[in-house]
Amino acid sequence: MTVGNIKIAIDRGGTFTDVLAIIPGQPDFMFKLLSVDPSNYKDANIEGIRRVLEHIQNRKISKGELLDTSCISSIRLGTTVATNALLERKGERMAFLVTKGFKDLLKIGDQTRPDLFALRIIKPEPLYEEVVEIDEKVTIPGATEDPERVNFSSKVDGKEYILGASRDVFKVLKDLDESDSRLKLEQLRAKGIKSVAICLVHGYSFQDHERKLKQIAEEVGFEHISVSHELIPMISAIPRAQSTVCDGYLTPVVKEYIQNLLAGFAKGTENTTRIEFMQSDGGLCSWKGFTGLKALLSGPAGGVVGEAETCYDEDEGTPIVGFDMGGTSTDVSRYAGNYELVFKSTTAGVQIAAPQLDINTVAAGGGSILTYRHGVFKVGPESAGAHPGPACYRKGGPLTITDANLITGRILPQFFPKIFGPTEDQPLDFDIVEEKFKQLTKQINQENPDKQLTPYEVALGFLKVANFSMAKPIRVLTDSRGFDVSSHNLASFGGAGGQHAVSIAQILKMKRVVIHRYSSVLSAYGIALADVVQENQKPCHEKYTEQSRDQLLIDCENLVTTVKAKLIEQSIEENSIDVEIFFNMGYAGSDTFLMISQPKDGNFYKSFTEVHEREFSFVDRERDVIVHDIRVRASGSLSKIKEISPYKDLASLEASGRITAIERGIEVATTKIHFDEGVLDTEIFQLSDIPVGSLVAGPALILDTTQTILVTPASKATILNRHILVDLEEGGHSQFSTDYVDPILLSVFANRFTSIAEDMGRTLQKISISANIKERLDFSCALFDEEGDLVANAPHVPVHLGSMSNSIRYAKKYWAENIHPGDILATNHPIAGGTHLPDITLISPVFINGKIVFFTASRAHHAEIGGSVPGSCAADATSLYEEGAQFVAWKIVSNGKFDYDGVQKHFIDEPAQYPGCSGSRKIEDNISDLKAQIASNQRGVNLLLELFKEYGTETVLFYMKGVENTAENAVRSFLRRVAIEKKGLLPLKAEEILDDGSKITVSIDIKEDGSAVYDFTGTSEEAFNCGNAPIAITYACIIYCLRLMVNSDIPLNEGCLKPITPIIPEGSLLNPSPYAAVSAANSATAQRLTDTILKAYEISGACSGSNNTLAFGKGGIEAGVMKQGFAMVETIGGGIGAIDGYDGFSGVQCHMTNTKITDPEVLELRYPVVLHEFSIRENSGGDGKYKGGDGLERLYEFTSPLSCTMRTQRRVNAPYGMKGGKEALRGENRLGRRRDNKVQWILLPSFAQFKVEAGDFVRIRTPGGGGFGAPEEVSSVTTSKGPTPKVHIPLAGGTITQLTNLSNSSQ
Repeated sequence: MTVGNIKIAIDRGGTFTDVLAIIPGQPDFMFKLLSVDPSNYKDANIEGIRRVLEHIQNRKISKGELLDTSCISSIRLGTTVATNALLERKGERMAFLVTKGFKDLLKIGDQTRPDLFALRIIKPEPLYEEVVEIDEKVTIPGATEDPERVNFSSKVDGKEYILGASRDVFKVLKDLDESDSRLKLEQLRAKGIKSVAICLVHGYSFQDHERKLKQIAEEVGFEHISVSHELIPMISAIPRAQSTVCDGYLTPVVKEYIQNLLAGFAKGTENTTRIEFMQSDGGLCSWKGFTGLKALLSGPAGGVVGEAETCYDEDEGTPIVGFDMGGTSTDVSRYAGNYELVFKSTTAGVQIAAPQLDINTVAAGGGSILTYRHGVFKVGPESAGAHPGPACYRKGGPLTITDANLITGRILPQFFPKIFGPTEDQPLDFDIVEEKFKQLTKQINQENPDKQLTPYEVALGFLKVANFSMAKPIRVLTDSRGFDVSSHNLASFGGAGGQHAVSIAQILKMKRVVIHRYSSVLSAYGIALADVVQENQKPCHEKYTEQSRDQLLIDCENLVTTVKAKLIEQSIEENSIDVEIFFNMGYAGSDTFLMISQPKDGNFYKSFTEVHEREFSFVDRERDVIVHDIRVRASGSLSKIKEISPYKDLASLEASGRITAIERGIEVATTKIHFDEGVLDTEIFQLSDIPVGSLVAGPALILDTTQTILVTPASKATILNRHILVDLEEGGHSQFSTDYVDPILLSVFANRFTSIAEDMGRTLQKISISANIKERLDFSCALFDEEGDLVANAPHVPVHLGSMSNSIRYAKKYWAENIHPGDILATNHPIAGGTHLPDITLISPVFINGKIVFFTASRAHHAEIGGSVPGSCAADATSLYEEGAQFVAWKIVSNGKFDYDGVQKHFIDEPAQYPGCSGSRKIEDNISDLKAQIASNQRGVNLLLELFKEYGTETVLFYMKGVENTAENAVRSFLRRVAIEKKGLLPLKAEEILDDGSKITVSIDIKEDGSAVYDFTGTSEEAFNCGNAPIAITYACIIYCLRLMVNSDIPLNEGCLKPITPIIPEGSLLNPSPYAAVSAANSATAQRLTDTILKAYEISGACSGSNNTLAFGKGGIEAGVMKQGFAMVETIGGGIGAIDGYDGFSGVQCHMTNTKITDPEVLELRYPVVLHEFSIRENSGGDGKYKGGDGLERLYEFTSPLSCTMRTQRRVNAPYGMKGGKEALRGENRLGRRRDNKVQWILLPSFAQFKVEAGDFVRIRTPGGGGFGAPEEVSSVTTSKGPTPKVHIPLAGGTITQLTNLSNSSQ
């Protein structure tokens, strides 16, 4: 029989390749095969197509025979070739071409470290082999944040001043040196490099130099050239450069792969068969246009299209969360009628700026490793991977989620393929899993004698922790977009999704799980359902008005013409093409952009404010809205496959009375499964045996050839024609004993408390107005017990760790019985537990039955609170009053009423009464951010009250203490170990001299019971500058260092400090008087204190000593009149010290700070400054057996008169080396003034307050980190890198990863 018009869709995953053939007149043909099986076939895609042809032609086709695909109308592929090349670093040899002065742009990145509490910093190495600095420089004058900015449009002359693609005016400071560029490219080509990536600063809009470079590269003979403005014409040099390099690294690999694929087909295949690839944005493209940058999420994108097309119904309207759990990863996404895309993401550890579906890898899937440490159950992030895989795979692997499912009865070996063991014919190994769980249970029971668990209860406990861990990011994904997670359905797919989906939906209070019959191959099916897509975009920088909108829409029509033509070239009929137009919009001066689709009424501004209100809970009618770029997306399909709506199918079956309880006797077996409710008899069904319309009550297992679906006791499954719907019932409340600590519940409560603090943080970030809180995330949120002890902290800012407890205790004591429901307390004063004055703490009591049982609190840095200079952090301050508003104890809300009079008093009137000082210059922002803190606290109160309702007051308070004890036990265990190791060497002592001559001295006496006395006697008296550190900072540094040295993910709470007795002399630098200036305590003194503590423990070489702050701006009171202005703060990283076994890292923020650096293009767009250099200060790190990291160099030229503040350290005393390691180079601060036609350089001190004129320069060279071990020992070391631990690298990092990165990158 001749069969034609066959459609094949293939998703090549990490372990298996899924193949789906849609054959007219026949059932769909689908199967799985190994992605890599060199003994049987060279390529899984060709092998899959060969098997399909054998099936439809009913004949044997030999392997290696060129395939005749004339009967196949389309072959659609999702591939991991680019992803694997990126993960394994097996891309093309290539070079990166960048503006002179920025050769280290991608090594430095945004200068943050990925893990706040890691001594060893691990960041991905750059993808390029060579970097070439191109002699050229353009800048963008005008300074959008300066109220006195100049319009340069009249100066456009086509030579010095040129209009860019964004209609911004650019100034050419140095034209492209074409001959020098050609010489450098010829030298590159002679080295055998075939691929280059071009990204020049401001090349997104000023494109002339990039075009000329591309032409030269073509003439020199490079085979592949990636150009930033062609790929991503969007502002921000760092992500654009990373993406361009990624494309240059991967596209040659992708092209080679495609050619090898085509070589497996008979000649002329491309004339009869459409060959298309799935792109990361959810659309298909011809094989001719498929590139590395578009390929990174090729397979996962198919899953999102699959969930959207099969599990969402526009008429029914319930949004879905996609839950894709496989063996090696778990991805989540969201769909509500439109594909949600992100334009900045982290893919396989690399920052990417390109349109991708908002897919988030949140766990390592079934391979997540199970561990028990410090009394806490932990799941992942380490993964067993495919090799050795879970313990049950018979390869000596560790216990994993898969093993927990096996031992609890959720996976049945008799129904699982027998493909394990040396001969690949044995079943899953239940016995080794049971033995390993018995060993682990023995350890757990020894540590918890009051509660003896069985191995099955331990396994069930790990599953519970795993489900809570996977539910948490789903809630983050929906909450971050302003949606209630419980209003969604959970669309489950992937081989392991069905085992966990119902339990996760119950945790999230979702009502329904939707599972398509093809769920185990849904990515392949989604690829079959996808449209062909073409996109185009153009940079702009337009203030939104009706007039500018009309002009931008005309620009969009030009883009539409281009993308339509490309689709028509691919045989898509014009009348079937759908076009979407987007404006990328944000408030002036904000880094938060929203991609707004063209509304039906054409009012983009209205749509922007509606989305902004939903996602961030505020709109600002007074601020201009800027359109940063325009984008069009065109899609079309030759023959669209239509899916059955599960909701319409259900309604039809209900209307016809066909929904009935499942017939008895259909089950194939009965088994026992461990649930929270106990060990329950559970019926097993084969999906193919169950009639449509059957209702299966839980507990039950539904099996098909590739997956297992667990129907829990509180749920029921309805079998439809193409779907399975699992509806959840409201669960009852369990009773929990408080006679003993259940380690499983302890892990759950530790997770829940931290989640509440993190949820508070998201609320504060969403509602706040100021960039310092909303975008730099300079805040922390926490929960405290009734005494003010820290219970859980969302560690956005290390210097806030443990320090807020003093504020809670002070407020509780001060107000005593005068705290009532509806009251909110405020403080920022050092004597009341504050750090520096801009850090304002708001405290909310939580009442149960008229008694305070908890407090919630938020501490946020208000960028402007008055004082002697804009920004409230004068470098020359010597008294506290110079630093702005101060209040020891203030009821900002009393009985629910906000104290506006108090705001006027504390922020305006009192600061302005001091000589040379002003009240707050941004009072509107202060009020808005204070209200955001109030909302954040209330969110915490509400979530705690829900927790009390769910578990009962007694249980919550019991486990609150249990979580504190867990942290205490971890710290005591560490200190006991140190006491033994350092016996005879105690107390540990260290001293550090600050740049002003002050000293910090510590003596640490550790007892064998795990307690320690930290004695700071000998520390200098209070300093006559702004470097004094309130006592709360010492607590923060102690808890930070302990968490660092414990090196385990322990809860961050008061338990960490219980073993510690601090002695901090009054009147000293670390416990100053109430009058002392303290503005540099967070950024400088805290770093020096941390170095002192780590020096005593001999942990590492010193770090760069501060966050190297340079602030500049204008405005304030002049001649008695408030003058408009701006303030900008730059914090510059340095080198971090080496540790035993590993080199230090170069160009990062260290220890108590983790601030991002401003992108060069954004900096020059907004402020009157030209950035000439940003590079690693080579050889500034200390030498040693393990070398310290290098510092950074940043060179500014100012184009307008400004006031500058500089706060730094390590300019006088160099960062120390450890155990024979050498000192690093000291930092250097210099001011360059143009005098007599030359630049005269003037040395600046560590703390400096000064003014610059137009044409002045500031050069900052930050210190390196100290070395570790004597340099002469290096010959005995085989490597200074050390082994890299096996960690799970998330493939897809959309919204959730970006939020996590933000929370780790604030000062």
